[in-house]
Amino acid sequence: MLEIETLLENYANGPALLRNSFTGLTSTELDATPIPGKWSIRQVVCHIADFEPVNATRMKRIIAEDNPTLLGSDENHFAARLAYSQRDIEEDMVIIELTVSQMLKILKHCDIEDFQRTGVHSEAGPMTLEAMLERTINHIPHHVAFINEKRTALENQPSPGP
Repeated sequence: MLEIETLLENYANGPALLRNSFTGLTSTELDATPIPGKWSIRQVVCHIADFEPVNATRMKRIIAEDNPTLLGSDENHFAARLAYSQRDIEEDMVIIELTVSQMLKILKHCDIEDFQRTGVHSEAGPMTLEAMLERTINHIPHHVAFINEKRTALENQPSPGP
């Protein structure tokens, strides 16, 4: 496991990594689906904006409660029902940035032993705060890889004729 300070630094860097992945794209490009069957970049950002607070709540519960149950969620239900194509990407980025900022303040005040406190995820099973933090840290880079794939696909699309 990485040192806690490194984990916190990686967590803090997530929102900037996400923002940099789509900077300079037009609204049309953000909504494009250059890879059939895959979400648009806007939808990916909305997904992260929905799940960053979910993950923060899970971490808060591990810190505050004794071995809480942490419910899983189906990302496809969120995408289908939470108006992803209508949302403002900047508003969603603010949610992500503020969630991470608040959670960092909490995590920085935890004792080292708190990172070994556990919760029980309904799908993944027992999980320490440290493991939940690692899982949360990996979420944004996981999706940035998909955003980069979409950007490449957009760049390789033929230009529309005159």
